[in-house]
Amino acid sequence: MGDLVIGARSGAGEPEGAGGRTARSAESAEPSGSVEDTAAQSAENQSGGTDDVPAAAEDEEGSAETPSGERRPRSFWKELPILIGIALILALVIKTFFVQAFSIPSESMQNTLQVGDRVLVDKLTPWFGAEPERGEVVVFHDPGGWLNDEPAQQSNNSFVRGLQDVLSFVGLMPSANEKDLIKRVIAVGGDTVECEGEGPVKVNGIALDEPYIFPGNTPCGTKQFGPVHVPEGRIWVMGDHRADSLDSRYHMDQPGGGTVPVGDVVGRAFVVAWPLDRWATLPVPATFDQKGLAAAEPFVPPAAGTLGAVGLLPLVRRVRRRFDS
Repeated sequence: MGDLVIGARSGAGEPEGAGGRTARSAESAEPSGSVEDTAAQSAENQSGGTDDVPAAAEDEEGSAETPSGERRPRSFWKELPILIGIALILALVIKTFFVQAFSIPSESMQNTLQVGDRVLVDKLTPWFGAEPERGEVVVFHDPGGWLNDEPAQQSNNSFVRGLQDVLSFVGLMPSANEKDLIKRVIAVGGDTVECEGEGPVKVNGIALDEPYIFPGNTPCGTKQFGPVHVPEGRIWVMGDHRADSLDSRYHMDQPGGGTVPVGDVVGRAFVVAWPLDRWATLPVPATFDQKGLAAAEPFVPPAAGTLGAVGLLPLVRRVRRRFDS
């Protein structure tokens, strides 16, 4: 609200002086017609002024209720559907391009993730050409045959089921229909991964130190493997609960040899958002920063059509590792 300056006018006349005399002499110099007009107006006011008073009062009341140039505010109930619609559209855009919530249905990632945890998954950086990196916890679609025996978790109540479908569509609730998995990336395209006996897991011949493994488990779990060469454009994934995770080790007889196509990856889980007492980030463990692991990184030629994406890749990787420090 702007500053309001109210001027007060006293009933006392102007002091006699040069200014006062000049004003009066100027008034006396006006044409006599103004005097006649003034007299005519006073006569009209005396004759019909009483009829104009109610109209003036009504005008004042009307102007007080609806000032000129202003519109009456809309009713809250009329604006509520519009606000809800805008909120749903924003939620849908965020879920589609930026962040999506997922629920943890099994114990395969204990103790990093518990059953019922809600994680937020970054879906933005893959749009800039970033691919999954070793050590990241990622959500991916079933590459085929991994979840054939697990039914979708849906409520028996039709109303609750419909509400869940709507909320999951806009990203406000994890979907019960989509068959997605969550695991840790151990190796990427071009790597060789193996695990013998009780471990450790080796990537390109470098042993991993894995403090995130479920207590009492061995790095190989109950199934040793390898050496396995991971094809380009695919990743090798394992659960942190090695004795209770049907991960890449158990699907080596399927197309891809247990690896997951990068195109099936939804995004990286970067934070546990719910329940609040378990809020935590999901950084890349330090063991994946060993120099020897990066020896098999493929060279990406600077093709004309990908120059922009390659130029943005360092920035994207810095953004992805914001939560790792």
